[in-house]
Amino acid sequence: MPAPAEGARTGHVRSTRRQFLLGGAVAGIGAAAAIGADLALNRTDPDDAPPSTPMNGDATVPFFGEHQAGVDTAAQAHGTFIGLDLHDGADAAALIRLMRILTDDAARLTQGRPALADSEPELALSPARLTVTFGFGPEFVARAGGTRPGWLAPLPAFGIDRLQPEFSHGDLLLQVAGDDPLTVAHATRMLLKDARGFASIRWTQQGFRRAYGTERPGTTMRNLFGQVDGTTNPQPGSKDFDRVVWSDDGWLAGGTGMVIRRIRMDLDKWDRLDRSGREASVGRTIAHGAPLTGTDEFDEPDFDATTAVGFPVIPQFAHIRRVRGDGDERIFRRGYNYDERPYGAEVSESGLLFVSFQADVERQFVPMQRRLDELDLLNEWTVPIGSAVFAVPPGCAEGGFIGETLLTGKR
Repeated sequence: MPAPAEGARTGHVRSTRRQFLLGGAVAGIGAAAAIGADLALNRTDPDDAPPSTPMNGDATVPFFGEHQAGVDTAAQAHGTFIGLDLHDGADAAALIRLMRILTDDAARLTQGRPALADSEPELALSPARLTVTFGFGPEFVARAGGTRPGWLAPLPAFGIDRLQPEFSHGDLLLQVAGDDPLTVAHATRMLLKDARGFASIRWTQQGFRRAYGTERPGTTMRNLFGQVDGTTNPQPGSKDFDRVVWSDDGWLAGGTGMVIRRIRMDLDKWDRLDRSGREASVGRTIAHGAPLTGTDEFDEPDFDATTAVGFPVIPQFAHIRRVRGDGDERIFRRGYNYDERPYGAEVSESGLLFVSFQADVERQFVPMQRRLDELDLLNEWTVPIGSAVFAVPPGCAEGGFIGETLLTGKR
């Protein structure tokens, strides 16, 4: 058979070379001299080496600060989200220990340093813009003895929802994101190893965006329907972003509210819809993301524009019309696509990990979702199968830990 014969030849060549070196040693040449000669033949002049270039694997995002990283950070290529349930005996004192440990792990790993007792420290050396973001569910806040924001609860029931418990709720959230999937996987494992004495895994969800370097920084992501997703996001670092995202309420000041919705997208059914129907369902052109009344992605939609026969250019059921609120109902989206093993004869089991940040979930997100629930043509091809709400506490200074404003009252 060809493969074994090829392997046999390869093994024979290696064996002959070893015999040559050993034979040289017996003849007085010496194995060390032979190896040295072999290295000398492969030595290159340092002046001939190609110039070194910065690598994205070396890039780091600061961990300590007023806000947690992973909210206003430019979205990375890979994201893992883990919902944890606290063990019955995890009281406030245990939560302090847990968050001290996880904070130390995250602070090290995001800067390219191994966690304490890291069993594979080499895997931590290329952070690739790794961030770790923590979120607290209602039960976490209750056990900490803190005041729960009024919006920190499961979202209201929506008619389109078909929620599955394996993708919903949770006491503690870990959002681990980075540009390298190996880095993300290693960081996730280190965090979960240190959390397992306090909590157990409720669900894990993984998502992706374009790989680093595929598009220019700042390009709006596309979901698996091919549509731009997040055009109207406020710009991180702006006063507008600060107003939309950051809370100024008690222990959560400097933090934010987080919604995660797992939205299944029926790509097989979507395939049967023509391009004009796809664009009408969203209210934007697919090619460049411009509203149907404009020519550029960031043009303001004209919802009053009508066709020659008097119909709205952007239909009443179009997604961008339904999400438009009174100016206060705004969010910051930071979602990820997912694509997993399909069921049965279907081609796809795909969708969107919809992730949004907003200062007040009830005031900003819920009214928008109610309008989508009532009349959004995209509901024909999408169904939410997971939902969770978390409070993302503020960042911390070096020497502190995430959650200390809740757990110790420190400001």
